[in-house]
Amino acid sequence: MRMIFWGLLLLVVAGLAWIRLAPSDPAVWNVDPQVSADQDLASGVRRRIPGGEETFETLHRIILESPRTEVLAGNPGEGRVTYVSRSKWMGFPDYTTVQQDDGQLGLYARQRFGQSDMGVNKARVDGWLSELEARQN
Repeated sequence: MRMIFWGLLLLVVAGLAWIRLAPSDPAVWNVDPQVSADQDLASGVRRRIPGGEETFETLHRIILESPRTEVLAGNPGEGRVTYVSRSKWMGFPDYTTVQQDDGQLGLYARQRFGQSDMGVNKARVDGWLSELEARQN
């Protein structure tokens, strides 16, 4: 019985370590977000807003002010940036790609692990966009 307990505990710890330490390959995550319309998905969200370089730079600053969020790849000057935001306690990574194209910004936020993000990405992205709107007015 004791052996089973320690075996299960080891599996849980290993799983949590993998979530925290799993590498994030930019070739997998820093891709065209393919946003044609706003969508709320089980595993994330897509948003499309009007905006050029100045809007992208402002949004970039807002995103980087978010807790536990950093750039995975790209920069606004390249026209595409992918950010990694991690949950506070477990460190689950969510990826958000922002791309500028023809006077529009496409945002695609999605989870890496699990079946549903329980609205976390929607809340995060909508919060960023609300802050962007407030700073532009």
